Amino acid sequence: MPDMPALIARTLRTFDPERAHRLAIAGLKTGLAGHHASDGYPSLRTSVFGLGFPNPIGLAAGFDKNAEVTAPLLRLGFGYVEIGTVTPLPQAGNPKPRLFRDDHAKAIVNRLGFNGQGIDAVEPRLRQRPRTGIVGVNIGRNKLSAEAEADYVTGIRRLGPCADYLTVNISSPNTPGLRGLQEPAAFESLLKACVAARTMHAPGKPLLVKLAPDLDNKALRAVVEIAVAQHADGLILGNTTISRPDGVPDRLSREMGGLSGRPLFDLATDRLRCAYRVAGGRIPLVGVGGISTGADAFAKIRAGASLVQAYSGMIFDGAGFAARLAKELDECVRDAGFTSVAAAVGTAG
Repeated sequence: MPDMPALIARTLRTFDPERAHRLAIAGLKTGLAGHHASDGYPSLRTSVFGLGFPNPIGLAAGFDKNAEVTAPLLRLGFGYVEIGTVTPLPQAGNPKPRLFRDDHAKAIVNRLGFNGQGIDAVEPRLRQRPRTGIVGVNIGRNKLSAEAEADYVTGIRRLGPCADYLTVNISSPNTPGLRGLQEPAAFESLLKACVAARTMHAPGKPLLVKLAPDLDNKALRAVVEIAVAQHADGLILGNTTISRPDGVPDRLSREMGGLSGRPLFDLATDRLRCAYRVAGGRIPLVGVGGISTGADAFAKIRAGASLVQAYSGMIFDGAGFAARLAKELDECVRDAGFTSVAAAVGTAG
């Protein structure tokens, strides 16, 4: 019998990437993707940021930008889903074409530019969603906004009460000036404002920050120390990269934008490992970038990730991706002699 999720994924990849994405969202709304339990492996249950996760495998922000299909995505077997990036005002994003993929390399380059429907569209969907499963909300600034901090505070004020956790995205390479918010002085000021807004409008909700994998050791060390000092609840390592590691086809290398997918794995995992050494257990980390298999997820965990996220892997493998990853990760955990995934965090040294 054919593997239907994989067959559907192959069919979608015959379309233009953005059209394929719209079709995938439409398919999820109809329930065609099926259902996979997220809590079938006791070894994978874990508690991070005060939240209990049925497994540590999350869907990264970028797929469900507008909170249209959170429930169907959770039914695919993900332990949690992060929606967004959501900006205060709707915006069209950058000119098309702006999304490029290579099936053989399992690589994607995008320069979307925070295209989305904005808070007014997303907020009621989050408020009305079934209160099952963990849904995080990734927030950003509008491209033409003169007040970046105000945009993030607005996101926290409006969406924090209906989120299970919040992610402050300052690491997309596709919004001019955004990565400048990772500079120490700007980052400290922004994080102070975000923590204060969280305390006022969404008390108790975990506040995470998503960083770029292009930070060098010195810059990463500074950001981690500020995050700890300002009482952020976690860091996500990392976003897409503007570099072009080995394995990226020439036609993708020539495109401007952020690279994700398999070629990002080594760089993102190295940055995760560095952040874990700096953090020394003072702040939990989420590992993202290039995860295609359970072994990849396990490598991120052993490098210091308490949770992981994937996105590109699902584009190439289809709706059964999360369920397969969970099965493989459970095998990795048990084969390595651990009784729980939490026990494996940071054990690679």
